[in-house]
Amino acid sequence: MLANYLIGLREGLEAALIVGILIAYVAKTGRVGLIRPVWYGVGVAAAVSLAVGATLTFGARTMTYEVQEAIGGFLSIVAVGFVTWMVFWMARNARALRGELHTRVDRAASFGSWAVALMAFIAVAREGLETALFVWSAARAVGGGPIPLIGALLGIETAVVLGWLIYRGALRLNLSRFFTWTGAALVLVAAGVLAYGIHDLQEAGILPGLGNSVFDVSAAVPPTSWFGVLLKGTFNFTPTPSVLEVIAWWGYVVPVMTLFLRSALRPTPTPANRTAAPVGKSA
Repeated sequence: MLANYLIGLREGLEAALIVGILIAYVAKTGRVGLIRPVWYGVGVAAAVSLAVGATLTFGARTMTYEVQEAIGGFLSIVAVGFVTWMVFWMARNARALRGELHTRVDRAASFGSWAVALMAFIAVAREGLETALFVWSAARAVGGGPIPLIGALLGIETAVVLGWLIYRGALRLNLSRFFTWTGAALVLVAAGVLAYGIHDLQEAGILPGLGNSVFDVSAAVPPTSWFGVLLKGTFNFTPTPSVLEVIAWWGYVVPVMTLFLRSALRPTPTPANRTAAPVGKSA
């Protein structure tokens, strides 16, 4: 549940910030007629994301076990790719997100309200589709049930409240730091989803080594214990991982976490023409 709450919170806050920036900018520039197209785009994006989530959840029930495992494995790997791209994109663009969106709104508005609606749709649909795919993959890893969905919904609700407070000026949040910490946590979560995706492909017979376990800590970490359930639900931890699962986990975490932290913690460049003397006073 915690992992799904985190993905719902992060993706939801991204979407809420983007929508808030779009609405605030078109209102500030006197183009209030574009506010409704923005909400049209948001609404359609939300509907598409829900439809994709429902298709993933109910569409696989008519397939054979092997096909379900194969599709689940491939989609888990795709979900990891989406989330990895997302955390790196936000690490690079968190500081300049507002200016970039303003430029895009100006460009879209020159084509008409439909272009602004399309811009809002693409921005929100990207977050929604990533959330649907990642939550679905994480839910399969813990055996399904409503708990993963509840966690994601609680995260999205929290994100909406935070986004509204930020929009109203009632809350100041260090977004760069927020996306750095949540991004690092999601790298660990994504590594677990990747390992489980490998496990699915082994179950489907596509990859070898299903019964070749590296270790067995079932006695120390019983899968049914509270901490076993917590580790499973948060990081997709399994007490009997196969060799390929362990290789995939470490092969993902080490390079991705290193590159992510280097990108996220890189200091903001200082303009070369900045001087120490205050404006209007001589040094």
